[in-house]
Amino acid sequence: ADHIALITLNRPAARNALNPEVAARLADAWVAVRDDDSVRVAILTGVGSVFCAGADLGQLIPLYSGARKPENEWDERVVADRDLPRRALLRNFDPGKPIIAAINGHAIAGGMEIVQGTDIRVSVAEAKFGVQEVKWAIFPAGGSTVRLPMQMPYAKAMELLLTGDLITADEALQLGFLNYVTPDPVAKAREIAHKIAANGPLAVRAIRRSAKACLGLPEAEGLKVEIEISTPVFQTEDAKEGPRAFMEKRKPVYQGR
Repeated sequence: ADHIALITLNRPAARNALNPEVAARLADAWVAVRDDDSVRVAILTGVGSVFCAGADLGQLIPLYSGARKPENEWDERVVADRDLPRRALLRNFDPGKPIIAAINGHAIAGGMEIVQGTDIRVSVAEAKFGVQEVKWAIFPAGGSTVRLPMQMPYAKAMELLLTGDLITADEALQLGFLNYVTPDPVAKAREIAHKIAANGPLAVRAIRRSAKACLGLPEAEGLKVEIEISTPVFQTEDAKEGPRAFMEKRKPVYQGR
């Protein structure tokens, strides 16, 4: 009814680490968000004191290295589709809709990389953030070497990438990596999500798509992309409903058409 999908990482005993089952279920959830027209915004959160500790070093990584053979259907899915964990991390898959991270605790390694794939981030004060793969001679291949230098100052991003050190939520907020630090991130995320869901969904998706597509482009090229993406929005039924509702002093009813 509220057009908001809530996705919860629910493996608290393992710090919500991504084993093959969690990776597969999360990847499936992102596909469901993309394909369900009733969903306009998604919120991702976790259960317990950790948002996500990244890939399960005992289950997921050994499948990639060949140190462990598949033992169940989830293992088989990962072996058959090596991109599946990357989709879970939003590395090579975009649902095309706004995603808000409601960060209930530490976001480390792959957990930090999932956050980098979201659009708006709300965290508890106790959370720490970082990509620690380098400490274990592993590459943070969930997009961190591409996204992190764009999402915080370059020098600080390189310090995190090369040392594996962690930063606090307050530091992440000061760096612009987080939007808010609050005791109840899900409530704050819902507040923001309701505002987004009340807007024209086609306009929201187009604005998000344009902003992401224009990252790093020279201004002239970016303005061309913006025109290409924005022009169809003005031809929609929602674009007629919005000004009409404004003139009639009522709340608009958007249908996503």
